[in-house]
Amino acid sequence: MTKVTIDESYTPSDTEPFMNDRQREYFRRKLLNWKSEILREAQGTLSALQSENENHPDLADRASSETDRAIELRARDRQRKLTSKIDAALARIEDRSYGFCEETGEPISLKRLDARPIATLSLEAQERHERRERVYRDD
Repeated sequence: MTKVTIDESYTPSDTEPFMNDRQREYFRRKLLNWKSEILREAQGTLSALQSENENHPDLADRASSETDRAIELRARDRQRKLTSKIDAALARIEDRSYGFCEETGEPISLKRLDARPIATLSLEAQERHERRERVYRDD
């Protein structure tokens, strides 16, 4: 991929060709920044969990501590899944399939990608997917 420099004020626009080099670089940076923020938060969580004193003489304190620990571990699991989705989006940027709906092959709107850079479905395809999911869940 050609290295493209982007000024910090750049925002992708519908007036330029879809998923041109500037747009791909914009989303690559956005994803990398998001991933490093998640990893920084995860490291802080890990440090807090390791430094917490597990020797609580009071049963209520111990129960509260275990609950907090379980919540933190669930949050870390969600973060791990999110970083793997970010890595998959970065791979799609490299193979130039990023920004296109996995279901229809149509471009995903720039607004949707800006709000949810790991999106793999267009808004319409996502809504169809959620409707099908609701139907099967209600059975």
